[in-house]
Amino acid sequence: MSPQLRSFRWLIYAGVLLVSAWSLWTLRGQQPGEPLPWLVDWQQQVFVPLAEERLTLAELRALTGGELWVQPQGEGGPRLLYRADWRAAEQSWQLEAELALSQNERDSLLAATGLAAGSAEQALSGELLDQLGQHRLASLLLKPADTVAGARLIASLGQPRVRLGLQEGGEAWVYPQLGLTLFLRDEQLQLLQNLPRRKPQNR
Repeated sequence: MSPQLRSFRWLIYAGVLLVSAWSLWTLRGQQPGEPLPWLVDWQQQVFVPLAEERLTLAELRALTGGELWVQPQGEGGPRLLYRADWRAAEQSWQLEAELALSQNERDSLLAATGLAAGSAEQALSGELLDQLGQHRLASLLLKPADTVAGARLIASLGQPRVRLGLQEGGEAWVYPQLGLTLFLRDEQLQLLQNLPRRKPQNR
């Protein structure tokens, strides 16, 4: 075999190896991420019940312990917030859920706490957690303290029904059947928001 033919054969071998390596790398990049087990479970335990306006404080409290805070809000009256620093498997999260209150309840809360509009937030006693256990939740926010890749969210929740580009950068992934909007930047989760389906999902 002439040296020219031997060189040509080696070029063919090298080309095949390069194509094979590229294909393996591409397939590896397309593999789905590992699901977040708790996120799979919370679809039916938390997200759907809140989206249907039937999730109570007691039900959320059974999943993660936290504290109740009152936040003055001016004309609209105060907000009651349930907050928890929560750890699921290897990841840490900050959770905040708002209780659904009537205007009368807001007025009574303001009178009971004596807080003026614009004053600092205040932690409430643990006894109130038991007393308000059957109150419905109006919203829930989850903020990751660690990196959560978009691939893991898709593996847990499926593909979002809608993807919206945001003016400030990043994307909003909308799962209307779950009442969820996920805010991502550079394919990393920044915030998860859970609201009743009938309400607009704005941050």
